[in-house]
Amino acid sequence: MQSQKTCHASAQAQALRASPLALALALAFTTMGQAQAQEAAPAPSATSAAEASRDALKLDQVVVTGASTRTSKMKQSLSVSSMDAEQISKAGASSAAELLRSVPGLRSESTGGEGNANITVRGVPLSAGGSRYVQFQEDGLPVLLFGDISFGTSDQFLRADYNTERLEVVRGGSASTLASNSPGGLINFISKTGKEKGGTIGLTAGLDSKLWRVDADYGGSLGNGTSFHIGGFQRVGEGGRPTGQDVEKGGQLKANITQKFDAGYVRLSLKALDDKTPSFMPVPVTVSNGKINTIPGIDPRTAFFITPSLASDTTYNKDGGNTTTSTRDGLRIKSTAIGFEAGLDLAGFNVEEKFRKTANSGRFIALFPADNGKDGTAKFFTGTLFNTSLDNFDNTFNDLKVSKAFQGDGFKTTLVGGLFYGQQNVAQTWFWNQYNLTMSGEHSVVVDANGNPSSAPVASGWQTWGGCCTRTFNVEYTETSPYVAATLEMGKLILDGSLRRDEQKAKGYTLSGDNSNKVWDAASKKNVDYKVAHTSYSLGANYAFSNDLAAFARVSNGVSFSADRLLYGNPLDGSVPISINEIDQVEGGLKWRSQGMSLFATLFNARTKESNYEVTTQKFTANKYEANGLELEAAYQLGEFRLAAGATFTDAKIKASNDAATVGKKPRRQADFVYQLSPSYSFGAFDVGAALIGSGKSYGDDANTITMPGYTIVNAFVNYQFNDKLQLSVSANNLFNALAYTEIEGDGHAARAFNGRSVRASLKYSF
Repeated sequence: MQSQKTCHASAQAQALRASPLALALALAFTTMGQAQAQEAAPAPSATSAAEASRDALKLDQVVVTGASTRTSKMKQSLSVSSMDAEQISKAGASSAAELLRSVPGLRSESTGGEGNANITVRGVPLSAGGSRYVQFQEDGLPVLLFGDISFGTSDQFLRADYNTERLEVVRGGSASTLASNSPGGLINFISKTGKEKGGTIGLTAGLDSKLWRVDADYGGSLGNGTSFHIGGFQRVGEGGRPTGQDVEKGGQLKANITQKFDAGYVRLSLKALDDKTPSFMPVPVTVSNGKINTIPGIDPRTAFFITPSLASDTTYNKDGGNTTTSTRDGLRIKSTAIGFEAGLDLAGFNVEEKFRKTANSGRFIALFPADNGKDGTAKFFTGTLFNTSLDNFDNTFNDLKVSKAFQGDGFKTTLVGGLFYGQQNVAQTWFWNQYNLTMSGEHSVVVDANGNPSSAPVASGWQTWGGCCTRTFNVEYTETSPYVAATLEMGKLILDGSLRRDEQKAKGYTLSGDNSNKVWDAASKKNVDYKVAHTSYSLGANYAFSNDLAAFARVSNGVSFSADRLLYGNPLDGSVPISINEIDQVEGGLKWRSQGMSLFATLFNARTKESNYEVTTQKFTANKYEANGLELEAAYQLGEFRLAAGATFTDAKIKASNDAATVGKKPRRQADFVYQLSPSYSFGAFDVGAALIGSGKSYGDDANTITMPGYTIVNAFVNYQFNDKLQLSVSANNLFNALAYTEIEGDGHAARAFNGRSVRASLKYSF
């Protein structure tokens, strides 16, 4: 067994060494490190260390996300959390979505793998996949214009690595007026810019599964006001489950250069992402008396049905021909972006400009159980292979904001005007074959209708689920959104208000398959040509009782427009009204700190009305929801002991529905109580800690007939600092191998759970 592991490790190391990106990063950053190693970063002063201990939640940190004026958390009338690079590294997260599980008030079901996570906030429903009400951003611009595109969610096109300086998350608040399609909140990954000189090289290896990964970054000054930062990663591995294959392979490279001058700065940025990772679907289970039961031989923590027996899949493409793809491509993403940013002071007016143009494409391949093998008694089950080509997800975004401050006798007024423009392509082709597979979570084999080994599908994609899902579409969405904001500061009281007018145009077509003649059906073509608009508002107030105690309140209204979720049978030529998804929120809370303790508490009420379509059930829903609750975020530091904690109490109900049986019930997958707890302690060269993420029980369906048990997932780490430059880390995800479900199909035949335990070691060298 040891020789086999050594062989695997050697093969992976060879694959990693063969990557031009890995070689370039390692060579470039090692050379820089040798040149700069003599210049160590200055040690933090005693004053700054004491200040950090007093402000454990960083309430004095300036907020740049979802805020019309740049001021500290303590002075903002927003519920906002942040994580710096050190906190991110200690969270033990293996993806951006998993990292978000550490943020209070944010619900992140990161069980789909590197992407395709379901994310929401404050009891706002998860009736569609992705993040319908929460926008993912990179450096203040959207990753995608819509967060809930089927098979193409925002987190699939985002990677958190050494390039990330910090993460800011705004829940509710002015997210509805200072960004589009984000009434629930904003998640902003902010990149390093070379402001601080130095870099890091890290090597990571899986200790209980195949993984080799190299991360590196470096930034600094080039002189004359010019700074730069460059970084990226390259990896190869099994993808977090014992897949026995290199289903995780690829990397990212990001770079930016900044020029500062008297009037401000300009910045140019680049990003190249080419990565593939496995997608983890629900697996067959059974339900009895409302309880989820596993099927012998299928462990929801480790099961993976895309085995060598199902190595390739042939689909009908958008051009009318056949395309054969490797099923190991999983979530295959290609993203290339160029961005421009500027901040200028022009005759007393502050001008902020952000622009980014991105080419996005890829493929989504994952096996979804269409049944559970006659409640686990059959030799095989039917699997639908979601093979979806992400033909064109290109986008262009621009946000221009101009502000002016006016100083009066005892007050200060800041006026802001802005214009956001976004253009998003959504073009996909679906062709889903079905296969019979043996009831085994590992090494499952394709079989025929009698259970004998076979390479033939049960039915071609022309007949899958009645031929419902052979389709191709190409729609361009254009959003133009002017917005205004005003802030009035009067001593301890700060008032702010903002308005946004979102106007969206959609133009394109949808086309279905002719399942009898096995061609695209020209007669099925439907033109998409409509407009929707909505005016959102947000009003807030913050009062500082002292430097260490403040209270805030806010009322907001916002909208999330749908994209492909509307492309199912509805007339979309502008002849009938187009439904929108709307949230009204009221929130208020306190911010307090004293003697190493910080607390951020927010009461909230969120009312949502939406319509939705589920691909797997082929059902439309039109619901109204209401959620009341309390968010708590706390941090404490005493000497070398640190504790970060969060908890969210939510009472959510379905207030109205086209399914009368669900009215008064709890929304699916909404627990009354969720929490995060992250203790750590440093002694000598050692730093040890854990991150506990827990949830109370919830229901898997809106009718509240299936119960998903509560759970606690424990991630843990231990770091050893050899010197001020070299660190060894060992971390474990799901340390106690908990079986924790996050979703189940409404009929109970399949459920999805967190991955089982995985352990990895990392060696970091900083220079």
